[in-house]
Amino acid sequence: MKIKGKKRTIIRAVIGLSSFFLIWEMIVRLGIIPRNRMSPFTEVIATFIRKITDPTPDGATIIEHFLTSFSVAFSGFVVAALIGVPLGMMMGYNRYAKAYANTIFEILRPIPPIAWIPIIMLLLGIGTSAKIFIIFVAAVVPAVINSYTGIKRVPEVYINVGKSLGMSHFKIFTKICIPHALPAVFTGLRLSLNTAWVALVAAELLASTKGLGYMIQIGRVLAKPEIIITGMIVIGCSGAVMSGLLGLFEKRFAKWSRK
Repeated sequence: MKIKGKKRTIIRAVIGLSSFFLIWEMIVRLGIIPRNRMSPFTEVIATFIRKITDPTPDGATIIEHFLTSFSVAFSGFVVAALIGVPLGMMMGYNRYAKAYANTIFEILRPIPPIAWIPIIMLLLGIGTSAKIFIIFVAAVVPAVINSYTGIKRVPEVYINVGKSLGMSHFKIFTKICIPHALPAVFTGLRLSLNTAWVALVAAELLASTKGLGYMIQIGRVLAKPEIIITGMIVIGCSGAVMSGLLGLFEKRFAKWSRK
């Protein structure tokens, strides 16, 4: 009996992950990489389990760190989506909006999020709002670019048909352009979400006392690689789960794009 394609993909993924973790474990156990520079996989798992209830050595459990980071990262992502998606769509549809916003956007876009930290500390201090702004700066770029691209890829013939039917510019934009652009918009949102988690560590450099980025920094200061890797794994898995949830929303609201 042949194994279906989806099951085959899952089996290959399990084998690949298992092989990676086994090689990782053996490299450290055999001393190829010193234990003070890298922890074996089993020790990382043990650290994760212990950190569910144990706040040492960084002052909080893994759940407290996650909830703190999630609230900051998700807030920055939501603000980026609410501003970036409409802005990108307007830039793609209206030449005047593009003329006004594009130059500013192109100047600000290459600036890395970490470069904003000094000026944000002066403007907003070192509180939660400063961290949210750093994440917003990182996450808004993919949202704008992909929303803009989605609108620009709407076939001209669709717009001409709308005009021939007497549709207003607003109706063409809402009934033709936005539905056609949704796949690109969701791609941009997934990239924005991933970028938000990437920027999280930089954001939590701002005098944090909790959060996965703070946990990673404490692991570095204390030379505890198992703490660092545990925080990295939680960030990676959380980002993957939320990206998957966005994929489900895309299937719900833009299922025609998968056909």
